[in-house]
Amino acid sequence: MSTPQQGSALERVRGLAREVAKFGAVGGVGVLVNLGVFNLIRHTTDLQVVRASVIATVVAIITNYLGFRYFTYRDRARTGGSRELPLFVAFSVIGLVIENGVLYTATYGFGWDGPLATNVFKFIGIGTATVFRFWSYRTWVFKALPEQRPESMEVAEVAEVAAVVSSPRGAAAGTTAAADATGAARAPEHAAK
Repeated sequence: MSTPQQGSALERVRGLAREVAKFGAVGGVGVLVNLGVFNLIRHTTDLQVVRASVIATVVAIITNYLGFRYFTYRDRARTGGSRELPLFVAFSVIGLVIENGVLYTATYGFGWDGPLATNVFKFIGIGTATVFRFWSYRTWVFKALPEQRPESMEVAEVAEVAAVVSSPRGAAAGTTAAADATGAARAPEHAAK
């Protein structure tokens, strides 16, 4: 669910907590896919550590896109291939560089390339890149839909404005009365938030 842009602080915190939980669930599956594919490649081929990691990360990115689009951010605006997918790929590539940069540094910079060390640094890289991905996906890729006011509130405002304009004061009240009625109709909405 989208994090409400308006409302009480408690509502915003609850919305963010739901979003983080959904992001974490999809990300958890992505981590399992990422580490599973990474270890499968490492133990069945002679590919170098970082190359195996890049392949595993790409497989996880594909898995995560499906989870984010159809679970975590299913209520967000859908801009499809025109905007969403290119941005997702661009930010995912940046995350891939962050994730595999950590592994590259540990493996080739410090010589820590044993099976346990590569998995530990792969996991650290995933965690570091996840912080960036969460921010970028929610900010740029899966944008929240603007909050819509209930239709009943809009109908009530129109009825009230029509009543003021057609009152005995009529045109003498002019747009000032209509503006006052619109402001009065919105006042309870703002008071409730």
